[in-house]
Amino acid sequence: MTEQKLFLVLVIGLCILLSCAKKQEQIISPATKLKVAFVYVGPIGDGGWTYAHEQGRLKLQETFPDIETSYIESVKEGPDAERVITQYAENGYKIIFTTSFGYMDPTINVASKYPDVVFMHCSGYKRASNVGTYFGRMEQPKYLAGLMSGKLTKTNIIGYVAPHPIPEVIRLINAFALGVKETNPKAKVHIVWINSWYDPAKEKDAANSLLDIGADIISTGADSPAPLQAAMERGKLSFGYDSDYGKKYAPTSYVTAPIWDWSPIYIDVVKRVKEGIWSSCDYYWGIESGVVKLATITDLVSEELKVFIEQKTQDIVLGKNKIFTGPIKDQNGRLILKDGVSHTDTELLSMNYFVDNIVGKIPE
Repeated sequence: MTEQKLFLVLVIGLCILLSCAKKQEQIISPATKLKVAFVYVGPIGDGGWTYAHEQGRLKLQETFPDIETSYIESVKEGPDAERVITQYAENGYKIIFTTSFGYMDPTINVASKYPDVVFMHCSGYKRASNVGTYFGRMEQPKYLAGLMSGKLTKTNIIGYVAPHPIPEVIRLINAFALGVKETNPKAKVHIVWINSWYDPAKEKDAANSLLDIGADIISTGADSPAPLQAAMERGKLSFGYDSDYGKKYAPTSYVTAPIWDWSPIYIDVVKRVKEGIWSSCDYYWGIESGVVKLATITDLVSEELKVFIEQKTQDIVLGKNKIFTGPIKDQNGRLILKDGVSHTDTELLSMNYFVDNIVGKIPE
């Protein structure tokens, strides 16, 4: 990386850090001993979403050995989540991370009763004086995976196993599809919804249904390696999600995966709380922060394509490619973004349309 590029990366990173550095009235007193809790929607052994959060917790504990961390896994979204979050607040935990979109309202409800506790909700949009939100620009590595898929497909049918029809998932599917379209305008991305974050049986059935219609690449937004295994069993390629589990569970079909490293956010939040400078804000960090990235690309891909993806990655890091920049049309041919116009973060976080190379609808 040249000195000029390195300088730009550092400037971008500094701007991101400053976005959550505005000092407000202190929520809790600086402390050398903090109790930090994590509420997980799936099992830590899922290999995907919850596994990635758990790895972030472990790195946080390693970074701050003086804090105490705890987690509860497989907590259902809804009333059960509110009960678990309340229990943590009652037990003296001063920072509580709730790691699924469906925990948003329970988090807000509990936070209103415990103003001296810091709550951080993952992927939501509701905030309060003691509630912040966090996510990552996962659309960036999803777009990169789409670029690769467009290059690699031979049937021009690419399958995508989709969990829940919420803005987060829709945004990532669209980013993937825009990548596909850029390298292969003839290819289509076919969607099957499973209405679950983690259900290996449903995930595998969905993948098989996509393979049945001729898909030669399977990508997933759900949490288990089951779709990748379905692709491997039928000699097709696959892209994972959340963590780098594909090399273990589907070694002969796995290309790479857009993955998470939540530790930079977890470490930053705890650091600010310990220093007494935490304030409510929204973390929305990208590839330059390390929160989102592509896992190592396997040897199923040519060196030429790997170099191409590295160049595209650098374009994102340097701000040359915002991905959602027009012209972009939806499935009905409606112009969503004019040429050269990009979505704002608010628009990205509330996305509710599919781009025009996707086959499948967003459920009402």
